[in-house]
Amino acid sequence: MLIGAGDREHVREEAVRLQQIIPQYAELVHVDLDWKSELSEIDADFAIVLGGDGSLLAAARSMGHRQVPVAGVNMGKLGFLAEFSPEEMCAELPNICCGKCSVIEHMMFRCRVFEGEDLIGEAIGLNEAAILGGPPFQIQTIDLYVDSKLATTYNCDGLIVSTPVGSTAHNLSAGGPILRADLHAFVVSPISPHTLTVRPVVDTAERTYEIRVTGAEANLSVVVDGRVLARLTPELRVVVDRAEQRFKRIAIASHNYYRTLREKLGWGGRIDNGR
Repeated sequence: MLIGAGDREHVREEAVRLQQIIPQYAELVHVDLDWKSELSEIDADFAIVLGGDGSLLAAARSMGHRQVPVAGVNMGKLGFLAEFSPEEMCAELPNICCGKCSVIEHMMFRCRVFEGEDLIGEAIGLNEAAILGGPPFQIQTIDLYVDSKLATTYNCDGLIVSTPVGSTAHNLSAGGPILRADLHAFVVSPISPHTLTVRPVVDTAERTYEIRVTGAEANLSVVVDGRVLARLTPELRVVVDRAEQRFKRIAIASHNYYRTLREKLGWGGRIDNGR
């Protein structure tokens, strides 16, 4: 299937070109450039996603319980996940269709919101679950429990629970560490903590992370991969753990993890392409 963000510059143009090329190597069973379909209902062997990393997140969310391998074509800016250029996609398509590629699986997470024992909201995500506030932008008091035991109480502007894939997104901007994308771990990063000794923490993905807020304003929310899951009040608790689903990314031998970091983040030093 061929999907993507049709409102992005050049995406529809590239989609037209690929619709002419794909049938030479594979059956094109579905095209959606407006996010109108439930991708979990499409019977396909793999997906080509046109756009940026946001388009990959949208595709993963829409595929839900039925994740198929994805080749991301970067039509945006950084593109950590959407690592193929349009030219590379056309060149590698024959190899991908005959299996001359690798499929790397990345952990996803499940975020649930409870009021008492009643589940009032649930979503799976790929990047992060974040506790974010709006006006009047006051410091929040946030309790973090790990496996039902109190870990710490943060006084901060917000809190991010990120996967390794998401470690180069909001987590990185908030001062969190970069985790290799195929690790099985979570990183918990406070946003602008009031105490300077508070630092991000990396822990195993086998644990369950529970978040509670004290004196939450009505506009404090839990946000999963950029979408509001629920507005938070002190009566609610947010639970984040590893999902059963895995995000499956198509990769080729000429790409490697540190090359991606070096090129996308503009790291200095001598660059020897292909190594």
